[in-house]
Amino acid sequence: MSFLEVEHIRKSFGKTEVLKDISFSLEKGEVLSIIGSSGSGKTTLLRCLVFLHMADEGVIRINDDVIFDAKDPSTTKESELREKRLNFGMVFQSFNLFPQYTALENVTLAVKLHAKEREDYEKYKANIDEVIDAEGKDLLCRMGLEDRMDNYPSQLSGGQQQRVAIARALAMKPRILFFDEPTSALDPELTFEVLRVLRQLADQHMTMAIVTHEIDFARNVSDKVIFMDQGVIAEYGTPEEVIDNPQNERTKAFLANVAR
Repeated sequence: MSFLEVEHIRKSFGKTEVLKDISFSLEKGEVLSIIGSSGSGKTTLLRCLVFLHMADEGVIRINDDVIFDAKDPSTTKESELREKRLNFGMVFQSFNLFPQYTALENVTLAVKLHAKEREDYEKYKANIDEVIDAEGKDLLCRMGLEDRMDNYPSQLSGGQQQRVAIARALAMKPRILFFDEPTSALDPELTFEVLRVLRQLADQHMTMAIVTHEIDFARNVSDKVIFMDQGVIAEYGTPEEVIDNPQNERTKAFLANVAR
């Protein structure tokens, strides 16, 4: 039994089938890198896993618990999916920070909104908010942003904004963290900042799935690599198998093109 099991996921938009029978598994504490050309279905896969898109077919399990089954309406209700999304953190290509809030407020906003649903929130509001703020500050310190907590997004570099976005995702204590090309909007120096944080999270055994074009990162940090091509998993295995010794001709062509 794997920690995350994805079975036979399919997704179409109109007559275009974007995901074609996607299946893979991930163990707790592992890092999965998903590589492939633009349009291969990588982002759609992540969005299906966090229920931003609804898969047309397939099953998703965590710790052998079915959290989504396209054939079971009881697992696809919006009220159910809202709670299930809490299992996952998502960091997007764009930073998606609220410009009117400081770095700390961006990190703690969703946690505080969720806390308001507690029956004892009004009674213990001050204490609850104090704990949330303390945890948010700790996360920003872990991101190397201890001196930027009161800064607004416009006062932060792209790399700093992305690290705030990572802290925001971690604040909800997700069981799995997903990244969609987290360095694609950054120049090389800022890319290094974000990749350093991802390496630290990997060292701390955070379970992660990362859509990335950073092949060296995928080779050196990942436990598993998926190469997606035209909506299917063309290769799936260790970095040594997929990146260093690919068997699929399209994988070889993709890696050769990236290396140029």
